[in-house]
Amino acid sequence: MFQSKIAGIGHYVPETVVTNDELSNFMDTSDEWIQERTGIKERRFGSRFKETTTTMGAAAAKIAIKKAGITAQEVDFIIFATLSGDYYFPGCGVLVQRELGITEQEVGALDIRNQCSGFLYGISVADQFIKTGMYKNILLIGAEMHSMGLDLTTRGRDVSVIFGDGAGAVILQPTQEEGKGILTTKLHSNGMYAEKLALLNPGSHGGYHLNKMGIEQDLGYSDAKYGDVFVSQKMLDDGHLYPNMEGKFVFKMAVKKFPEVIMEALATAKLTPADIDVLVPHQANLRISQFIQKILKLRDDQVVNNIQKYGNTTAASVPIALSEAVESGQVKSGDLVCLAAFGSGFTWGSALIRW
Repeated sequence: MFQSKIAGIGHYVPETVVTNDELSNFMDTSDEWIQERTGIKERRFGSRFKETTTTMGAAAAKIAIKKAGITAQEVDFIIFATLSGDYYFPGCGVLVQRELGITEQEVGALDIRNQCSGFLYGISVADQFIKTGMYKNILLIGAEMHSMGLDLTTRGRDVSVIFGDGAGAVILQPTQEEGKGILTTKLHSNGMYAEKLALLNPGSHGGYHLNKMGIEQDLGYSDAKYGDVFVSQKMLDDGHLYPNMEGKFVFKMAVKKFPEVIMEALATAKLTPADIDVLVPHQANLRISQFIQKILKLRDDQVVNNIQKYGNTTAASVPIALSEAVESGQVKSGDLVCLAAFGSGFTWGSALIRW
């Protein structure tokens, strides 16, 4: 069996910078309040008329493809991780195939809906395909256009101040170089607390899960046997079409599961935290990253944090941070790189890579 390596990496973020002070112009918040709780200073918002989740993913993909020394026509499988797709369906995988001009190849395209851990799940899936020899050039993208679906009012401030737009992409290829590439991946989930961090509506649940979990939410569904169950006027009026999060609960789960899944990967590879050269955590909250750093006893220069500039870009978070770290020289050949993420679902995962 082959090992999998990241042969090329790239990222893209929109030009428009939105500072905390700018957000305070249309919601009751402040730069001090946001930085104290999240570490975020600014984020990027895409242009509604020229950028989508797909186009940002394609921009990052073009860089990764070039750095891998291949052409887009040589990509033989596509994996696209996002929670903010261009359409409810179809997914972004086929759209980025079209955007890159490689529809004639008719390669497979897989969409991953694992939110913050989507890129980690994608790494694991691609790793298995590469190891078995099924594919040789897999394009994996993590991209998000959060700004199109945020409640940018005081009502939605607890969630909306956190998120930003962007994309990261990698090309994975086989390698027979001993000890190089992806050493192990670990994936986990627990759906017991799915509604703690979710965009509940619109959806096909008809209130089923909410009733079962004892969540009282009048969605204004029609009493008719068929009809108005996907989007109702009451959902629009009451702001039920925006993401919601129980921040403290999510934080407690994240600081528990992040170290666990990292230690699990290290144990499988027969390594310890002292062997980690660079940690690239999902950029959910700077306080979470700092907590993990303390647990693993890593120096500041060993942990990649860019949430200050971009906020939480969910599935794009890890590849953007990794791309910047590679670009700046923070990640070097031979380094042991640890990737980790935790998010909605709940789902979480880790990967160890010998660069």
